[in-house]
Amino acid sequence: MSAAKGTTGREKGISSPATPAHPAHPALVIMRIDINSDMGESFGAYKIGNDAGLMKSITSANIAAGFHGGDPSVLRETIRLAKVHGVGVGAHPGFPDLVGFGRRAMNVTAKECEDFVLYQIAAVAGVAQAEGVRLQHVKAHGELFNMAFTNAELAGAIARAVAAFDKSTILFAFPNSEVVKAGRALGLRIALEIFADRAYEPDGQLVSRRKPGAVIHDPDIVVARAVKMAKERGVTAVDGSFVPLEAETICVHGDTPGSDHLAARLRAGFEAAGITVKAVGLN
Repeated sequence: MSAAKGTTGREKGISSPATPAHPAHPALVIMRIDINSDMGESFGAYKIGNDAGLMKSITSANIAAGFHGGDPSVLRETIRLAKVHGVGVGAHPGFPDLVGFGRRAMNVTAKECEDFVLYQIAAVAGVAQAEGVRLQHVKAHGELFNMAFTNAELAGAIARAVAAFDKSTILFAFPNSEVVKAGRALGLRIALEIFADRAYEPDGQLVSRRKPGAVIHDPDIVVARAVKMAKERGVTAVDGSFVPLEAETICVHGDTPGSDHLAARLRAGFEAAGITVKAVGLN
């Protein structure tokens, strides 16, 4: 990939996905997908994830801005790394909770949420601009992402922050979530996201990390599951039911051990299945 890919965040997005398919209709399949990962979460003396390895296989990077992880030097270095590999740069705003890595619920007002999300977007976008890269997308992190699934106030705050920054910025969102509703109400382009290594509840939400089996570690299972999710437009939940899910992008968690190898296998699996792997901001 050429470095030019990292500068295309404000280009017109791809067309809307085709009508969702049920497993009984395998002919209706997704033909392209974006692989994203949470990155730039190391800070100070603490190293989290394998950003350098992951950048070789992913197409979009969700970069922390110092609230749940990351620091100014890590932020800049991660953006530079993304540019070298032609990976789309996105902001990854989370709760101001460094100790809890942004995975603890916080009681914040909608205004507080909107302000700290905008702050983090601006930080990533500002450093990206200094490095000659445009911001492609925004994806909320951790518990903020989870809470906004059903919390309309938080979802609205996230969407307003993105719109206040630039309405051409793509907002990553969980299918059927309040974030999708809020973003579309403001005219934002939404990229629906699925997860390669997470178990799903029957209602389409992710299984809580506090429950056993929430994270799937076997690479063979993850790859086969991800390809099936992309082709069949859905996922098998923990109770065995089929949950329809549209998707333009799929997440590999950067802090999962061996995530770089998993991302490489995932990309190879998609390509072997005839699915083009490409950043959401590219035509």
